Amino acid sequence: MAAFAAPAESPFNPARNRIERVLCFAAHPDDIDFGAAGTIAAWSAAGVQVSYCLMTDGDAGGFDPAHRADIIAMRDAEQRRAAALVGVSDIRYLHQRDGYLEASHEVMQGVVRLIRELRPDVVLSMHPERNWRRIQKSHPDHLAVGEAVTRAVYPAVENPFAYPELAAAGLEAYKLPWLWLYAGPDERENHFVDVTAHVEAKLEAIHVHVSQHPDVEAMEAAVRHGMHANALRAGLPAGHSAEAFHVVAVNGPGTIAGF
Repeated sequence: MAAFAAPAESPFNPARNRIERVLCFAAHPDDIDFGAAGTIAAWSAAGVQVSYCLMTDGDAGGFDPAHRADIIAMRDAEQRRAAALVGVSDIRYLHQRDGYLEASHEVMQGVVRLIRELRPDVVLSMHPERNWRRIQKSHPDHLAVGEAVTRAVYPAVENPFAYPELAAAGLEAYKLPWLWLYAGPDERENHFVDVTAHVEAKLEAIHVHVSQHPDVEAMEAAVRHGMHANALRAGLPAGHSAEAFHVVAVNGPGTIAGF
């Protein structure tokens, strides 16, 4: 049995902190499904409105040279089918080039625009820090998503003088309550969601991305193992599954105002 250090206590209390709107950011189609589809299925089942923003079209993904001309449309269709399985229909793109994503002001402004438009309770994003235990979680595009979103969340989203063209378009500054980060280092994870009731929906969503998984059985085994390990770390009963996050309180009762 693997041994894990006890995670830091999450500042998020599900019994006290209400979630009605969530905006999820990812680099490529399928990233959200691997990282958080079980939690998203639980949110959707509870009536939470969930939107996705994919920063690239996934144009560098896949394994079949014969499908290069169709890969963007194929991956978009896969993501829309997968999202529907966990109750999500609102999918946005920033249309950055796959493999070239940077935390640029163009990308950050796109993030700020969406957050100010949707005004979510939670922004869910890939983590800006590299995971050295499993480096595959830390594709450079993933890290760029985390960095761009984290920079956008503070201070730009809540600074009325950042990207003034957004305010001129009616998108006023907004104080985001919560930032949830996924696919980061294990030692940063401080919040676990029991997704036992939504494991099959998560796996079904992942299976939709057939263009990305040459070894389906190994992929599913790895996902199940990871969720069981998370449940162990969370102290859940045997046989349970969990997803892990690094939860950051951005604005709350103890927040000091200022830029």
